[in-house]
Amino acid sequence: MKLYVKKYQDLTKAELYEILKVRLKVFVIEQNCPYLEIDDKDQYAYHVFVKENDQIVAYLRVIEKGISYQEVSIGRVLTITRSKGLGRVIMDAGIKVAKEKYGADKIRIEAQSYAKEFYAKFGFKQVSTEFLEDNILHIEMLLDLADC
Repeated sequence: MKLYVKKYQDLTKAELYEILKVRLKVFVIEQNCPYLEIDDKDQYAYHVFVKENDQIVAYLRVIEKGISYQEVSIGRVLTITRSKGLGRVIMDAGIKVAKEKYGADKIRIEAQSYAKEFYAKFGFKQVSTEFLEDNILHIEMLLDLADC
């Protein structure tokens, strides 16, 4: 298992292709949710991914402040293999990247509501009411790094 952290412009074509492929697999196909997954934010992000046997098994992106929210944000969090601890690995790495690369003091996420407890384990707190996005219930959550 190997962890990678790369800015958009440092990704190889093959890495970008594989990232987009796994994101579409999880967020569009598995969740049966047709939406425009490629949203013009990748260029403003660090892409954090774990590879095993030359395949991406976990991924997220850390977006600089002012693009999605006034805070640094984490999004597109996924694991291909579930219940193996990869969610913890990728979120710990994402939070570290937000702090070290962007100097984040707070991190905002838009989480699917069912995953609230997962993100709460990292210190994220719900800061919005539930809302529908692409027919899936979501909430905004905020991590104040001063509390960590």
